[in-house]
Amino acid sequence: MSHPLIQHQIGLLVFICVQLLIAVSNCWALRRLGDATRAKTAPRVSVLVPARNEELNIGDCVESLLAQRYPDFQVIVLDDNSTDRTGAILAEIQEQHHELRVITGQPLPAGWTGKNWACHHLAQEADGELLLFVDADTTLDADALRQAVSAMTDEDADLLSLLPRQEMVTWAERLAVPVMSWSVFTLLPLAIAKRVRMPMLSAAIGQFMLFRGSAYEQLGGHASVRLNHVDDIALARRTKAAGLRWRLFDGTQHVQCRMYRSRGEVVRGLSRTIFAVFGNSIPLYLFVWIWLSIVYLEPIVLLCGRLAGLPIPPISLWIAVASVGAAFLLWLMTYRRLAIPSALALLYPATIATSVVIAAYSLYLTITGRGTWKGRSAAVVR
Repeated sequence: MSHPLIQHQIGLLVFICVQLLIAVSNCWALRRLGDATRAKTAPRVSVLVPARNEELNIGDCVESLLAQRYPDFQVIVLDDNSTDRTGAILAEIQEQHHELRVITGQPLPAGWTGKNWACHHLAQEADGELLLFVDADTTLDADALRQAVSAMTDEDADLLSLLPRQEMVTWAERLAVPVMSWSVFTLLPLAIAKRVRMPMLSAAIGQFMLFRGSAYEQLGGHASVRLNHVDDIALARRTKAAGLRWRLFDGTQHVQCRMYRSRGEVVRGLSRTIFAVFGNSIPLYLFVWIWLSIVYLEPIVLLCGRLAGLPIPPISLWIAVASVGAAFLLWLMTYRRLAIPSALALLYPATIATSVVIAAYSLYLTITGRGTWKGRSAAVVR
């Protein structure tokens, strides 16, 4: 094996170690929801839920929102022209909770994605000082809203988002869904991101985004990202670019989400958004996914080759062993911190491989314009 190849292996190991350092620092920098001092004031909060064909989720979501132990809030749900029982379920809840507001989505105009249009409409109906956008597949425990407001006050934040606990039942979910939280936790150094005005060093999770109403208006709201399929990340970056204060918290103990319920939903859902995360840049997209494939799969291939009897030099073998060990430690640490079953860390090569396949499919859908989500085109505008 040539000397340059050994250097290449060392480079992979160094990259994994850098991610380990970021993850260790984030164990300290990522504050848990509930650690903040309880706020002395309780500004009115408008809790806003866009819902399209969410009959399996909307009941639990809305019930959890209405049960919040917070003194001044409203819940508004927009039924975005659902074709299932979403509207009927909301009507049943309204019979028991007259304070719930349900509005009907307006026809989707050209130049908007469905969710961004729904969130824009919801914001126009809100009267709260704070605006909390919650996805319909998300549930909150009874103190989550109070704790989020306290965290926002404690950090003097204009946008507060959090990492929820991802509920995963099928193997497709277990293999694919964790990579999103893992990416944030191991590639975004929060201690630095909090202190520099660099939009790329930010992230938000659309399942829970709490804005100061004045900041949301200053940013231009969802109208400013009307064509973006990753509105959460786009709004986080706009927040930092505007010099406003962005914060990300660990909400795994108080907020839960089940994003997808089948292999088909996993593939369609992730392929709809994953390309847009990279700013619709094909060169960057290809580089990142090829690089991650090499970093996390090449050492496994070398070890398998050695077990198959291939002549792998000892130094190369030991570097591969070190890389696999460091990678497993990284995934295990991340999973334990983010309330993902630790045993799944053993399957990190399968998670990377699955993610690469979905990423390739996402690129294919983007190029061909064939992507759909909940009956609407999900083609990414470039």
